[in-house]
Amino acid sequence: MAATFAISGQHYLFDVQTFAHTVLALGGDEYSYALRDRTTQGVIDDVVSGASELGVIVQTSQTAAEIDAALDAVGLEFHELIQSTPRVALPKSHPMVNAATLSLEDMEGYPYIYFEQEPGSPACFAEEALAQVPRAKSIACTDRASLSELIVALNGYTITSGILVGISDGSSLDTVPLETDETLHLGYVARKGEELDEVGIRFVETLKKNLERYARF
Repeated sequence: MAATFAISGQHYLFDVQTFAHTVLALGGDEYSYALRDRTTQGVIDDVVSGASELGVIVQTSQTAAEIDAALDAVGLEFHELIQSTPRVALPKSHPMVNAATLSLEDMEGYPYIYFEQEPGSPACFAEEALAQVPRAKSIACTDRASLSELIVALNGYTITSGILVGISDGSSLDTVPLETDETLHLGYVARKGEELDEVGIRFVETLKKNLERYARF
């Protein structure tokens, strides 16, 4: 019988590499796995329905209480693995890339690229820290590769965890610390009272190691 395992996650690179590490470590002649890039609502829906065993998300110090309440209402809970600080992701050729730190004011003249959420989703479901701050130039997209390409093509930026590890669509970007007091909380959501299976436990252990190894402050 083929092994099965599925996770859903927001559009971050670190869960992709962790998923690949897990598949390589498990090996096997037969398996049926799934890795689903989703909006925040999509991650929640997949875990609630059982389509995915767990979901990888990032909360911020400003959104954590609202997200925890939304998760609790549908029988899920968030498990924090590590804290980090937001960073500005921008092209390696960007004129601001060598700055020691950047503020949102420094980036006002450049296009802000972000991940679009489901229509009607609460503001706290945004995948980027400080997403509520108005921008003169903003572009929504739904695909990780498209976001990276747009940042490079338009000399734009986004706000991210700064964990760009070993995946091709992060190779043309660099990150600079963002001047903010906001904190990122990186972890996963799972159904309350349900233990992860063996593959799920392996994935979470690998995810924690990768986050601890690559997190930047």
